[in-house]
Amino acid sequence: MPLWLREKETTMDTRATLILCNVTLPTGRVADITLGDGKVTHVGAVRGMADRIDCSGLLVLPAAVDIHVHMRGGSQSAKEDWKSGSMSALAGGVTTVVDQPNTLPPVTNPSRFGDRVSDALNNSLCNFAVNSSVTPDTHLPSMWEAGAMAFGETFFAPSSYGDGISDAALSLALKDIQSLGGLATIHAETVSDLTDTDLVLHDQVRSPVGELQAVKAVQRLNTTGCRVHFCHLSTKRSIDAAAGSVEVTPHHLFLSLEDFEKNNPFGKVNPPLRTEKERKHLLGKWDRIDIIASDHAPHTLNDKAQEFSRAPSGIPGVETLLPLLLAWVMNGKISLHSVIQKTSRVPAELLGIPPAGFKAGDRADFALFPKVPCPVTAEMLHSRCGWTPFEGHMAVFPTTVIMGGRVVYQDGEFFKSEPRWFSGKGYRRHHYYP
Repeated sequence: MPLWLREKETTMDTRATLILCNVTLPTGRVADITLGDGKVTHVGAVRGMADRIDCSGLLVLPAAVDIHVHMRGGSQSAKEDWKSGSMSALAGGVTTVVDQPNTLPPVTNPSRFGDRVSDALNNSLCNFAVNSSVTPDTHLPSMWEAGAMAFGETFFAPSSYGDGISDAALSLALKDIQSLGGLATIHAETVSDLTDTDLVLHDQVRSPVGELQAVKAVQRLNTTGCRVHFCHLSTKRSIDAAAGSVEVTPHHLFLSLEDFEKNNPFGKVNPPLRTEKERKHLLGKWDRIDIIASDHAPHTLNDKAQEFSRAPSGIPGVETLLPLLLAWVMNGKISLHSVIQKTSRVPAELLGIPPAGFKAGDRADFALFPKVPCPVTAEMLHSRCGWTPFEGHMAVFPTTVIMGGRVVYQDGEFFKSEPRWFSGKGYRRHHYYP
């Protein structure tokens, strides 16, 4: 059973389900936070008779929203599925994920979308949303009505399980998405004809210049002012050029291609890991980065341990997203406030879902962290893929995670959860949902 004490006291707030005591808020104030009906009901002195957790000496953060994950499943279940992927999310302090549509088969019609949502409803331990593919054959209004959270990631150039879209098709898609009031998420790359046989060449095939060109091209094609979000930008110049919201991954912030032997396929990802010099320039744009998301894209050890040109691109990361950043907070490299903004508040705002936080009415999703970094090992993680590129990096993992006002993870043990499907704004109920 979770390790907290029940205390009885008279109160008018009978809806309280959990009380977080002695929470140090980002302002430095220490307060108790009362949770009930899935929301924060009071910040201040204790209100209610409910289970309590003493948060003295802990970092208490609004749980993260990872807007870019690939939960696999189906024929790719050996890599990951909704159960293992959502366990990884919760164990890293992430209570909401947004699944990308380049699954096998891809989410290109309402029926497949319904199947994807049903799979998550039946198996996910955490909250979730699902995006729609953007292809010439995808009827975007139907996907919007089906409940797509956003459109994409839309591949400006081909990547793992995703075909590149033509300029003409993307221009039309952006017009449609704008007319629906939706959000277009863009995988901005160009791919050269060079032979891709190692990490150095991979960086050249999907070059920083090519990424910059793709960002500029997408903005040129966006003639109607569609809301655009750029996924996993990997260079300073691309961020400087981007007019929409900007997402960066932990692997581009923490890793460079020099961290790996040049023939090591475990460092292969799209966009590629860049040089250490470029990584430092990227980190220098910290204040411009809107969102940190994992691009959690697991492949098995056998998948990755192939000859470089045959090995798939992609690395796992949802469980280490927040813990890696908190290690940087602990050593004073970045601020706690900025981490909360980039991993929780701004992602929720972008998606239009209720934010988690310290105000009455906020979603009652929190992660409690000790102030003790530890080295990352693959054995401590929950992804089915069984490895991590962050082996040995220092990280701060949560001891307790709360979702909907109830403890769903504590000290390595998972408890019953009631995850929510966050549908997009165009959702209309259809018969293919349970």
